[in-house]
Amino acid sequence: MAHEPRPSSGGRLRAAAETPTARARRVLGVGVSLLEVDELRVRLRGAGGLLTVVDGVGYRVDQGEVFGVAGESGSGKTMSMLALLGLLPEGAVVGGHVRFEDRELLGLSRSRLREISGRELAMVFQDPLTSLHPMLTIGRQLTEHVRRHLGLDRRAAERRALELLEQVRIPGGATALRAYPHQFSGGMRQRIAIAIALACRPKLLIADEPTTALDVTVQAGILRLLDRLRRENDLAVVLITHDLGVMSAIADRVSIFYAGRVVESGSCAEVLREPRHPYTRALLDALPHPEAAHDQPLVAIPGAPPNPGSIPSGCAFHPRCSFARERCRVEVPPLLVVQGRAFACPVDPLAAR
Repeated sequence: MAHEPRPSSGGRLRAAAETPTARARRVLGVGVSLLEVDELRVRLRGAGGLLTVVDGVGYRVDQGEVFGVAGESGSGKTMSMLALLGLLPEGAVVGGHVRFEDRELLGLSRSRLREISGRELAMVFQDPLTSLHPMLTIGRQLTEHVRRHLGLDRRAAERRALELLEQVRIPGGATALRAYPHQFSGGMRQRIAIAIALACRPKLLIADEPTTALDVTVQAGILRLLDRLRRENDLAVVLITHDLGVMSAIADRVSIFYAGRVVESGSCAEVLREPRHPYTRALLDALPHPEAAHDQPLVAIPGAPPNPGSIPSGCAFHPRCSFARERCRVEVPPLLVVQGRAFACPVDPLAAR
């Protein structure tokens, strides 16, 4: 993974070089957070050269909160998180700044990043059946992790594994430790993946679509589990999802991604109650409403998200936006901060009149 050249020392402190994210943080009066991402850019190698999949993204995550990242597939949600852990494909080029506590993550050696990501940063992937090793018992996968990172002996590692299974509500104790991933249901496998991620008591957990492909009842159980674990452990959680219904159940703050950029961010309650960006509004309109008439059709978003190699000029959402004007086709909208909310739509058609 390559890194773009950094600005000269002190360049980010000059007013003329202030980034949109830094400006938003200054206006909102936000202090130091557990995780601070500023102007993150990720480019991947394709047949035609480098393709930008994350374009100047910025956000913060505070201790003990759930920070939601939402958007359609291909919006850059997962890629922005993989960049934090150094898990991008070979040949990826990364730029910007990522500070975890007092450390800059971008540019760290692979060995040092593995130490941090194994103990202080953890990630739960979308499909536990592929992230869990099919030929190793659950106990082996749990104990190897804590023995490697915490230096525990075999007996202490087994005790920790049993504690973790109890913490995530996996019944069976020692019997469950001897079982294999395929012997559990999808919801139970996801709980086991969460247990492995929490084994070393990390400060930040990244959950990538943890409820995808689960039925509604199991989804609710996973969300309750994440919420309980963050409260009990003062854990910060980044929840990646395309489902704003899932987001509304647990997130404190949210950023909406589209075509590799943040188009809106703010408190989850405010963003979902009164969205200011047309894309956020469109995502909400596309959700089914339990109280709607049975014959009422869903409101689909026209078109499809752009591919990284064919991002439209100006505002990337303008070909699908019913509020688009001529300036939207030529100008990339800045991230504006208005009354504690950040959104990238100078037209602002959804402002309260």
